[in-house]
Amino acid sequence: MKNTILSIFAISSALTVSAAVSDNHGYPIDPVPFTSVTVDDSFWSPRLEASRNTTIPLAFSKCEETGRYDNFVKATKPSDSYKVEGFPFDDTDVYKTIEGASYLLQTYPDPKLEAYIDSVLVLVAAAQEPDGYLNTSYTMNPAHPHPWMGPGRWDKVEDLSHEFYNLGHMVEGAVAHWRATGKRNFLDIACRYADCVVRSIGYGNDQRQLVPGHQIAEMALAKLYLATGKKEYLDQAKFFLDMRGKTSRKDAYSQAHKPVIEQDEAVGHAVRAAYMYAGMADVAALTGDSAYIAAIDKIWENIAGKKLYITGGIGARHAGESFGDNYELPNEEAYCETCAAIGNVYVNHRLFLLHGDSKYYDVLERTLYNGLISGVSIDGGGFFYPNPLASHGQHQREPWFGCACCPSNISRFIPSLPGYIYAVNGRDVYVNLYIGNSSKIKVDGKSVHLGIDSRYTDNGSATIRIDRNSAGAFDLRLRIPSWAQNTPVPGDLYAYADGKTPRQFEVTVNGSPAEGSMQQGYFTINRKWRKGDVVEVKFDNSPRIVAANPKVKANRGRLAVERGPIVYCAEWPDNDFNIHSAILSPKATFAETRSDILGGIHTLSAPAQLMTSGNDGRFALTDTTLTLIPYYAWAHRGKGNMAVWLAAAPAAVELGPVEVVPHKIWTGND
Repeated sequence: MKNTILSIFAISSALTVSAAVSDNHGYPIDPVPFTSVTVDDSFWSPRLEASRNTTIPLAFSKCEETGRYDNFVKATKPSDSYKVEGFPFDDTDVYKTIEGASYLLQTYPDPKLEAYIDSVLVLVAAAQEPDGYLNTSYTMNPAHPHPWMGPGRWDKVEDLSHEFYNLGHMVEGAVAHWRATGKRNFLDIACRYADCVVRSIGYGNDQRQLVPGHQIAEMALAKLYLATGKKEYLDQAKFFLDMRGKTSRKDAYSQAHKPVIEQDEAVGHAVRAAYMYAGMADVAALTGDSAYIAAIDKIWENIAGKKLYITGGIGARHAGESFGDNYELPNEEAYCETCAAIGNVYVNHRLFLLHGDSKYYDVLERTLYNGLISGVSIDGGGFFYPNPLASHGQHQREPWFGCACCPSNISRFIPSLPGYIYAVNGRDVYVNLYIGNSSKIKVDGKSVHLGIDSRYTDNGSATIRIDRNSAGAFDLRLRIPSWAQNTPVPGDLYAYADGKTPRQFEVTVNGSPAEGSMQQGYFTINRKWRKGDVVEVKFDNSPRIVAANPKVKANRGRLAVERGPIVYCAEWPDNDFNIHSAILSPKATFAETRSDILGGIHTLSAPAQLMTSGNDGRFALTDTTLTLIPYYAWAHRGKGNMAVWLAAAPAAVELGPVEVVPHKIWTGND
């Protein structure tokens, strides 16, 4: 297949180039696009390099090895002799990897990578049917398509065919590729498929009324509308949402149990749900539909207040890869699919753009630093599908999966990180993530160049530089993380149980205390900024001990540990005892050590106790030292025990052999 791709590269030289790329998106607040930000960060740059050097090349190689490209070749000359194997969404692995590679091209220009993408797109274009339909699982052998397909187009799109899901990821990849390169070769393919769907699905007498079985087309079509200006795409996105619960599909697993504007609880398949909620936010922003906004706000309150893991993961149950009941948050059985964490970021980013409240970024950041990057190894070559919060050694990272949605989703997400750092609203500039970077931002149409030198994950500080300013006075809005304000997450699902009063955050301008005010979780400074101005923020990121709301049965009498935005866990290589028998005091004091292992991490150690059983059958405690590492770094050193939530010692217990009695820990509202 490599030879095939290389031999057709010459064809890709005649590509249409867009004269200008619009950054309009419809939200009250404008995200600063990935094309305007270059990351240079001690924590995140190695992740981007791993994506560039390992994850993306691996994903492309798997597309070659597993026949993803061959499927497109076969679709150019359909035959009854082809046996259609794999999954009907295998095409999306190609689209998602191109999307991630396109983001990388902005940070790391690479003519060879760009040429490779173009040559793959020649294969994709050749497989597209004359009316725009493109789904190799059907087209390569229409007489005997994939078993999950129906006898005709769209026949099982509400079930398992994933035809609209394929469209969604195609569009997401195409828009990213267009923005990064200015080329329309992928965008034109996506538009032709979208046009085919628009003609076939809708309210008309000659159209079918169907909704996606697996959502993502909703958010993708809204994005395609913004890229092209064709309102038909936005109308189609709204049709898919408005018709949900009104077609033959009416189950909670697919979020079709009631119309979307009547939904107020996160239910069903977590990835499908998150993609749908993101699509609802997009349509709400673009249409001003207040009913959509009211519904998505209620759903967010349900997730953040009752269904969010401390790692930012969502989706409690293996069965159906789904949300559980309120407060159903098991640890070892947790599913927390990597794709669901990515979807959680999408939802919270969009709600911030709607409302401008930092609470959405508090959830986004927690997901980003924990339950999302745990899904890919530090070197970029090993993956988790589920991300449990405890293990007895049955979990390990895999080099790939037959159902490759998670590694290919990681391939597209990590390189998109630069687009989440800043946002602008009129003359307000939001700093949402303290990630080292240089950026070129437009404020009222005038150029502002900002840079961040970050030590955020080391000592909780960051320096924001004004490298250029043609906009005069503007508000610089600095997000003050909830963890720096003595609250792990918005709401009462988690609370700090150590009784500590953290140091107040500090903000200085050119070395002097800054004058500003708190607005929706942002410390806001208004002044006429000059080139060379320096703003420094300092947060107390010393270790904190967390308890869950007692309604979370799985964590009654248990404690977790976090340091700044990073959740910690105990793992077997660092502790020569059964960590599931370890007991931690809510008053424990931690020693911090900077270690070169696992890509360079801060380890935490604290006195703890180990539960043992004597010959008389009575339990006793013996002293030990417990060592913790960041949760995202677990399962890099082989199989073994791991735990985020540890048994809590009663506050009155002193170290030494004592009997243990049942107890619970909570410092929030009971």
